[in-house]
Amino acid sequence: MNGEIRKMILGHHHISMYTRNAGSNNHFYNEILGLRRVKVSVNQDDPTMYHLFYGDLIGSPGTELSFFEIPTIGSTHRGTNAITQIGLLVPSFESLLYWKERLSQFNVKHGEITTYAGHDALHFEDPEGLRLVLLNNNGRSIPDEWQAWTDSVVPEENRILGMGSIEITVRSLDSISKMLENIFNYTNVLRTEKEAIYQAVNGEVFGEIVIKQLDGPRERPGKGSIHHLAIRVEGTDLQKWDNKIKAAGYRSTGVVDRYYFNSIYFRDENRVMFEIVSDGPGFTADSTVAELGTKLDLPPFLEDRRAEIEANLIPIEEWKS
Repeated sequence: MNGEIRKMILGHHHISMYTRNAGSNNHFYNEILGLRRVKVSVNQDDPTMYHLFYGDLIGSPGTELSFFEIPTIGSTHRGTNAITQIGLLVPSFESLLYWKERLSQFNVKHGEITTYAGHDALHFEDPEGLRLVLLNNNGRSIPDEWQAWTDSVVPEENRILGMGSIEITVRSLDSISKMLENIFNYTNVLRTEKEAIYQAVNGEVFGEIVIKQLDGPRERPGKGSIHHLAIRVEGTDLQKWDNKIKAAGYRSTGVVDRYYFNSIYFRDENRVMFEIVSDGPGFTADSTVAELGTKLDLPPFLEDRRAEIEANLIPIEEWKS
């Protein structure tokens, strides 16, 4: 069974964050970064809060940035044992020049063009302090299923393609390294005393994880912090993954039906949250491609509570910064 599982890691599926303000969040990711808002739903465990997804044309796995909206959430107190940065791939070095100018135009906090994990890079932060970095994909392949959103405000030659290197900062580099290698069979492409780089698909950035060792207080989450990274696996049978996680000594939620996909959640020894996700049916399960992101979609088990749920949500377009 282990050999069968080891061939089935496909890269990142999505990554989930906290936001205080759904309106400004939508403005930034849709109107400044040029990502499509592909799903407006709610947190299935707490339907009083929005769950927003951004990505490519259909929110293909590996392009999805998702946000839980919590109006009362405080600020992030940065620290260790947390997912600390999101890499986003752009086509070329010229794209980084375009983005440096665009971020300046919109007064977005950013640095100079530099390098990160061996890639040309431009670091920046969203309005709530979430750390992101644009990475030059430099002609490398991307998953065949990624589909460009042609209505983006960003020109085609400079659009964000999908997710790249995800940074995780931990006290114990060894323990998370063993987990990525032994459970998921990530390939280690760099290892020093304080850093390790792992790839889901050897040589490809779209499934890359950068681990940095840092002692000190654990991060206290707030607006702009990252809740979990979802790892994309092939097939729809997650039970064997649940068995493997538990056999390795980790506690998991078991398989959870999220309607748009199935999931398993668990924490590593550093208490960093991971999700294992199978493909399908995806966000078009209850919307046409044209309708994606234009209305509140609820999974079937919440549909009979629609009136109650809608009454407790402020329409995104009415949110003020």
